[in-house]
Amino acid sequence: MTPHARAQWQIHFCVVLWGFTAILGRAITLPAISLVWWRMLMVTTALLLAPRVWRGLRTLTPRLAAIYAGIGVVVALHWLTFYGAIKLANASVAATCIALAPVFLALVEPWIARRPFDVRELLLGVAVVPGVALVVGGVPVSMRIGIAVGVVSALFVACFGALNKRMVEHADPLTVTCVELGSGALFLTLITPWLPHAGAAFVVPGAHDAILLLTLALACTLLPFALSLVALRHLSAFNAQLAVNLEPVYAIVLAILLLGEQRQLDGWFYLGVVVILGAVFVHPLLTRRTMGAPQPEILGTAESKALD
Repeated sequence: MTPHARAQWQIHFCVVLWGFTAILGRAITLPAISLVWWRMLMVTTALLLAPRVWRGLRTLTPRLAAIYAGIGVVVALHWLTFYGAIKLANASVAATCIALAPVFLALVEPWIARRPFDVRELLLGVAVVPGVALVVGGVPVSMRIGIAVGVVSALFVACFGALNKRMVEHADPLTVTCVELGSGALFLTLITPWLPHAGAAFVVPGAHDAILLLTLALACTLLPFALSLVALRHLSAFNAQLAVNLEPVYAIVLAILLLGEQRQLDGWFYLGVVVILGAVFVHPLLTRRTMGAPQPEILGTAESKALD
């Protein structure tokens, strides 16, 4: 098997693992804020066991540390709204909303990177509007608040994806991930007492939830991150982006197979998904000539953009 073919298999395996994050989010019984807090804490703790991370932390300037910590707050808000959307609706709805992240990225990245807007990117935003309308019409009324929260989550994805793209080359990726997720966990620790909630702010997971959280943190976060760094050495940005755009597809298929969510949604929802994904897949085709070398921040929608 050639290095390129092996990298293709690796990146698709990573995307499947990221697709499982929505399924695990549905299966874990903890509230969204506890789920995200434990996940960030577990990943940060695992990263702090790596000597490479400590070497990176020693070389990190206070300014860069503060910037990455700020991005980590956005990561925390993204994961909080993503898992909130899962709890308020279901995994399929949340994954579909995250498919809107490239649309928001096309709109916010020029502002963050201080470059002119590309007309093709603006057209991408217009093209997904009918799909969003179909998705909203294809879910029960009780799930529409979940759609709204999921769309906000996609906006957060775009914001920290654009910020990481601008800052990713200034430090070691594992070190950046540790700072971002560690600061995200600290942020949630500070704000949670001020939020409305019933009972304990951070619920201690039972044995079942603890196993699922470990799977989420290690098998669906750290493992695909490490594999994706290797795979990107042999893939173009175009091929990587096409693979990553499949994450919502994998998540929805897994939700149907494992959770039976097709019984909660009608055909208009899935037609809307096709329209949204069609627009998202066309975008790399239109911008292929301008795409440079792949970077870690290109990876993922719901999950991997935090791991840059």
